[in-house]
This record gives sequence, structure tokens and C-alpha cells, in this order.
Amino acid sequence: MNTRLLSIALALAVPAAPLAAQAGQTPASPVPETAMLDDPCAGRPADLYDPAADWAWLCRYHAANLALAGQSIDTVFLGDSITEGWGYADPGMFAPGTVNRGISGQTSPQLVLRFMADVVGLHPRVVHLMIGTNDIAGNTGATSPQAFKDNIRAMADLAAANGIMMVLGSVPPSDRMTWQPALRPARQIAELNAWLKAFAAERGLVYADYYGALAGAGGELPDRYGPDGVHPNAAGYAVMRPVALAAVAEAAARAAGPGWQR
Repeated sequence: MNTRLLSIALALAVPAAPLAAQAGQTPASPVPETAMLDDPCAGRPADLYDPAADWAWLCRYHAANLALAGQSIDTVFLGDSITEGWGYADPGMFAPGTVNRGISGQTSPQLVLRFMADVVGLHPRVVHLMIGTNDIAGNTGATSPQAFKDNIRAMADLAAANGIMMVLGSVPPSDRMTWQPALRPARQIAELNAWLKAFAAERGLVYADYYGALAGAGGELPDRYGPDGVHPNAAGYAVMRPVALAAVAEAAARAAGPGWQR
């Protein structure tokens, strides 16, 4: 198995037994024979997040993805609340053919699990991936820069294996997080962005430098671009939009070039 396929296999691996059994505890009840369903999202409201039943929130866009079957998709934007919020602040950015698949609060391992359903299954030419804020915040538990990098590598491998060109968006600037008041994330964000830029160059991906367009002198998100210090407002997204459009156009041109296989 080559290293790219191995990274995909490792990233997508999930425990074979319930967590209680792994810890040496006796599960409260055996897993029913119907636990593996043809459509586990049937009857589940798309706006209801149940971390115990659907940790990656695969059901969030399940019905929306089915509704796009057979349609031509140019670009999928995959990410967290900064991507999701873009659709509300600047809906014109997501004209037909451009799909928003952001989910507030998510981290890179959740995106790895959603990547097949919310990106590959839509057969886009380009995927725009922007994630990292909530990894730094530890939203889904303690993690490490190496785990983040491994998840980005896994998604890049999945995109390449399916003929999808990737835009890697930088982690937007922030020097504070209201839900983690003790955290000072500016240094970590700058370090992850340096790695993302180098990784994009190494893999022939396109890097979208939102950090450079938005950051203040101390690595903060200025109030004029996002009063909470993390999430862009309309003015922030207005700065981001030309960066995104240029990056997506470059990625589409590369995907149409010689030697690129779809």
C-alpha cells in the first residue's frame, strides 16, 4: 500500500467496538441488528445535531446532497462556521454550481469523515477546504498539530484520488476565542498557515491567503472585519471574496490543464 492510500485508510479508520467495550466496560445493551441502516438519516431533522449518533453530522447535508444528484457542481466549500457563515453573509458567493458545506464548530477529523459524502459524492471540479480554528480550540477534544496535518493530508489524498483539485484556505487570523478565554491562538494559527502554504506548494494545490488579507499587526482579526475576533462579518467576507474567487479560478484552470485526470 502506498503512503497516500495508507494515510487515507488510517484517517478513515474507526473503532470496531463501542467505546465502553474498548474501555473494558460492559455495554448497557447489545448493538441491535438494525444498527447498520440503508439510510440512517431517514426521519432525522437536518438541523438536529446528535453527537452520540452522528458525530461528524453526516445527516446535516444528506438530503441537500441527494437533491443535487445529476447536477454539475463546480466548487464545494468545506469547513466550519467561517465557511457556513459565508453563505449567510454573502449568499451571492454561492451561486448555482458553488455549494457551501460548512458546519459550525467542526474540526478537521469531522471533515475527514464528511469528505466522501459532502465533497466526493457531489463530483465537483474543485474543493475549497478551510479548517483549523476549532482544532486549535480543542472543540472535539485534545489534539496536536501533527494530527491536524495528517487530516489535511488525508483529505488532499481523497481529493486527488477522485480527480478533484483542492484550494487550501488559510486559517483566518485570531488572537482570542470567546469560548476558550484562556487561549491565545495567534502563534499557532501562524504556524499552521506556514505549513498549509508549504504543503499546498508541495502537492500542487492552490493556497488562499485569507490570513494575509485580514490579519492585524498582532495576528488578530480586526474589529472592522469581525467584532468577536474569530468570525468575519460582511466587511470581512468582502475582503475574502476576491481571494477565494482568484484561488478557485486558478484551481479550475489547473484541473483543466494537461496531465490532470478526472
